[in-house]
Amino acid sequence: MCAQILTFKGGVHPHYNKELTNRLPIERMPVPDEVVIPLSQHTGAPCEPIVKAGDEVKLGQKIGEAKGFVSVPVHSSVSGKVKAVEPRMHPSGRFVNSVVIENDHLDTLDESVKPKGDLEDLSADDIKNIIKEAGIAGMGGAAFPTHVKLSPPPDKSVDTVIINGAECEPYLTCDHRLMVEHPEMIVFGLRAILKALGVKRGYIAIEINKPDAIEAMEKAASGIDGVEVVRLATKYPQGGEKQLIKAVTGREVPSGGLPADVGVVVDNVGTSHAIARAIKEGMPLVERIVTVTGQAVKNPKNLLVRIGTMLKDLVEYCGGFNGEPGKLITGGPMMGITQFTLELPVIKGTSGILILPEELTKPEKIRPCTRCAKCVDVCPMNLMPLFISAYALNNDFNTAEKYHALDCIECGSCSYICPCNRPLVESIRLAKREILAKRRKQA
Repeated sequence: MCAQILTFKGGVHPHYNKELTNRLPIERMPVPDEVVIPLSQHTGAPCEPIVKAGDEVKLGQKIGEAKGFVSVPVHSSVSGKVKAVEPRMHPSGRFVNSVVIENDHLDTLDESVKPKGDLEDLSADDIKNIIKEAGIAGMGGAAFPTHVKLSPPPDKSVDTVIINGAECEPYLTCDHRLMVEHPEMIVFGLRAILKALGVKRGYIAIEINKPDAIEAMEKAASGIDGVEVVRLATKYPQGGEKQLIKAVTGREVPSGGLPADVGVVVDNVGTSHAIARAIKEGMPLVERIVTVTGQAVKNPKNLLVRIGTMLKDLVEYCGGFNGEPGKLITGGPMMGITQFTLELPVIKGTSGILILPEELTKPEKIRPCTRCAKCVDVCPMNLMPLFISAYALNNDFNTAEKYHALDCIECGSCSYICPCNRPLVESIRLAKREILAKRRKQA
């Protein structure tokens, strides 16, 4: 399989613009004087605070307790004093209860931060418990609690793990650099995932526009039974979970289904690295790599930053703006979230900060649909975006649902390719929200 270049049907080839940062080593950013750590950084129930204003905390200390199975705890990313536990603006656009900590710059480690033993001596339950207690959630952006993903229902037979190193979003290079600089840790994390699931076969899937990452990962995985590095075509959204599974295994996740329905678990390379740190060092998820990039940033970088560092601090560390910024996005340009302020903290799912100049973000004139069907050709889910969008814009959400609106992964390929600049993904996203709201009302 390793000689093949794997891919999926559909997709687009946007300008990747990765050359701004793909050769820049990961740089550790100085820790700020203050961090703002939201108690909800993952899919699922938010945490309950277990510290209060005035408490002294240590690096790696648990400060938020998970409530519910689909949740993970939150830890302090510095040592110092809790200034407040209060609602603060979150990258999701909501106010979220957060712990504000004044950094004493001593990095005094919590007593719980210590190696968890040899992987060979740990049971599957031990590994899942370490991952849960380390607060690890998917670092590719979705932030789904990893221990839940590694605990499929008994009726689901998982036989394959895929580590996602595609990083198909334009501009972003944090996963690329992690694979080049820390391949052994990613392989160690994959071995832990395989053991936690009782699975013998694991793939590390990387787009061919990252030859140095492929070389580093192949060297690190050499000689490890059941682990193979596979090459993917460079195409967006190659890193989409369902597209990745189709490309690597040929299996198709059913409508409304999950990867476990076809015997697969997918984790990001960053998640695998975080698992390795949790086992080898006992360090919970308190920092991550963030790509700060875009033509409107003076010195783009790949930064290792503590969770809770404000976006404005990252941009300032990169030399500030290069000219007049036109758009600020957390994540990549295709699936990232547009922000109106830099007064937001880095959270576990923050893969990048993209700042584009005004001239690249001017809105194009929207014209009537010409039924060219280019959106159908590129849709990786085999949907008909033009019809779903048209029904959504006409407030006919029942018909949009019949056209499988909920299967849309919101990759934005349809909007990207549309010659009439139709707001396809935006209107489909609206339809999904309305359909789900109706279902909740009827439940």
